[in-house]
Amino acid sequence: MRVAITGGIGSGKSYVCKRLEAHGVKVYDCDEAAKRLMRTSEPLQKALRQLVGDEVYVGNVLQKQVLAKFLLASEANKQAVNQVVHPAVALDFESSDYEWMESAILFDSGFHHRIHFDYIVCVTAPLEVRISRVMKRDGISHDKTMEWISRQMPQEEVCQMSDFEIVNDGIADIDEQICHLFNKMKIKGVCSSRQKT
Repeated sequence: MRVAITGGIGSGKSYVCKRLEAHGVKVYDCDEAAKRLMRTSEPLQKALRQLVGDEVYVGNVLQKQVLAKFLLASEANKQAVNQVVHPAVALDFESSDYEWMESAILFDSGFHHRIHFDYIVCVTAPLEVRISRVMKRDGISHDKTMEWISRQMPQEEVCQMSDFEIVNDGIADIDEQICHLFNKMKIKGVCSSRQKT
């Protein structure tokens, strides 16, 4: 069974994934995988060199500022990089022993077309909670946070395209919702001893 966890910036996906891991579920982190593959995958490095230019790597070390400059230059550049990186991440996930994946841009990136997921779970939080979390976490202004949020697919739309919702508003019980989720997915035994933080 393959399950995807998604949700907008500040929704608290990472916390939900930590709680899933406390219940014995390993979650594949797409962001971390992309960074790792850009460091270690020769085919991916070759493709990025062809796309961005040889200066994107010095030896095997990714020059983040070079890649960032290329990405920010145009939407076409961003899409071109995604077309190189996302298939590599999808292949890495499919060849791993993970069944659960966390991706902030599951729908935006088309990951839901690259990989067949049995279930998609959307983590949500009220807008003011998301803004507060991002401002505190990244030390950025309200306006900058809103700009980041506005670049992503609206939370309501992501939720409509998902099979389940986990509300992470700082009030609702996450473990209880996870156990409810497992029951719906007919996953046995993992909620027998509930753990809380």
